[in-house]
Amino acid sequence: MASFIRQFTSSAVLPVASSTSSSFVDIPIPSFIISNSKSATWLYTTVAIVGALLLLEQSVYRSKKKHLPGDSWTIPIIGKFADSMKPTMEGYMKQWNSGALSAISVFNIFIVMASSNEYSRKILNSPAHAEPCLVHSAKQILMPDNWVFLNGKSHVEYRKVLNTLFTRKALSIYIGIQDAIARKHFVQWLADAQKDPSPQSIMMTARHLNMITSLRVFCGNHIPEHGAIEISEKYWDITQALELVNFPLAVPGTKVYRAIQARKVAIKWLELAASKAKTSVANGCEPECMLDEWVKELEAPGYKGRKDFSDREMAMVVFSFLFASQDAMSSGLIYGFQHLADNPDILAKIREEQYRVRAGDVDKPITLEMLDQMPYLKAFVKESMRVKPPVTMVPYRTTKAFPISNDYTVPANSMVIPSFYNSLHDPSVFPEHDKLIPDRWLDPNSSANTNPRNYLVFGSGPHKCVGIEYATMNIGLVLATASVLMDWEHHITPESEQVQIIATLFPKDGCLMKFTPRPRP
Repeated sequence: MASFIRQFTSSAVLPVASSTSSSFVDIPIPSFIISNSKSATWLYTTVAIVGALLLLEQSVYRSKKKHLPGDSWTIPIIGKFADSMKPTMEGYMKQWNSGALSAISVFNIFIVMASSNEYSRKILNSPAHAEPCLVHSAKQILMPDNWVFLNGKSHVEYRKVLNTLFTRKALSIYIGIQDAIARKHFVQWLADAQKDPSPQSIMMTARHLNMITSLRVFCGNHIPEHGAIEISEKYWDITQALELVNFPLAVPGTKVYRAIQARKVAIKWLELAASKAKTSVANGCEPECMLDEWVKELEAPGYKGRKDFSDREMAMVVFSFLFASQDAMSSGLIYGFQHLADNPDILAKIREEQYRVRAGDVDKPITLEMLDQMPYLKAFVKESMRVKPPVTMVPYRTTKAFPISNDYTVPANSMVIPSFYNSLHDPSVFPEHDKLIPDRWLDPNSSANTNPRNYLVFGSGPHKCVGIEYATMNIGLVLATASVLMDWEHHITPESEQVQIIATLFPKDGCLMKFTPRPRP
């Protein structure tokens, strides 16, 4: 405004006031005032339109929110975007504690958060009203025709086929691969620790162990060593892009763009593996991995399901399994190491059970029959994942208006997110809910065992994790074998108990460990 005044006074000379008003009539009006008047009209119009849109945005948000807890007004356009970029457990807990249902908005996406067991289970078990959408970028990365996004009858039929990949017969093939790879990696961990005995983060080493294990379990030797390494190195880009909130456009330099490029590399190798598995089984070879078992099952005399799975479809299934094994399973394994290091009495009980079942032979590979004799190990894995669940929530999208309670209906095309954390930390079901107590699972009459509805580590309903047995078996096997081959010490930092939320939960400091060889019994 000051510059406008200066400009005006330098462009026109004001006459000295006189007693006649006509003396002002002949004052020339500068042309820039007329043009500025037109600009002002456009400015006021634009401001009015933007103001109306922002007011409409607030009105729509409040109309959808109704009486639910949550901010009375949403930040224009971006909403809770800033909070979602760097989510914290403290922030989530504050939201969950505000009510069994609460509302937020991010980039005009209306979101209802469910914190109670009742509402979370209702979302998970209502495929007619809601379907999993994971995160905004999920379909771009995992591909929209991936089986994980199916719903209804097509999803049920797909799961029938995939369930055959996790039978006890199939798991008996996988467990030998898992044991051999775990031992190979422990040798490398100990060699690295000898070179540098300082505490090291196991964030990436545990992830690499899980990736190589899963690739060999799923694809056997149908992927060459350099292909497995390439997938393992690039998969971190996929994990980072599957955070709850990311920049949505896949333009160069963004996480989503890098993830799509990594997916292309992985799918290329996985399609090759599927093709080789079909050839191997056709040549009469016995199954040595999941893809082999899948192809063999399709040819079984009693099989009546769909048989025409393309290499690409099989590759997409394995790709989705890799996502679960890289994130949920890695989170469970890393916290397993941390919990055992921080609870030496529990670690001692696991070792006692291991020596007893193995009859002192720590070189003997674990079998399914041996795992059946390790109830304390299984109880620990279950409890460790309860205390620090890898997945705290799974976003769903309402396909139509969802009457989730007697007094509230989630609007169609909204995001609705069931929480697992509160169910797993319900003090009425899990006394001393923040403490690690594996024994609570050994008593069949305990409140933990008599309330299975609260154990939502792997979800519930038609989209419940299909690989529960595989995931828990792998975490248990790795920790069991590590316990008899190595000692480890947790270097505790102020961030050890703080949570880093990527796609799943991890210790914020990366879990710093020192590994040393353990004397043979």
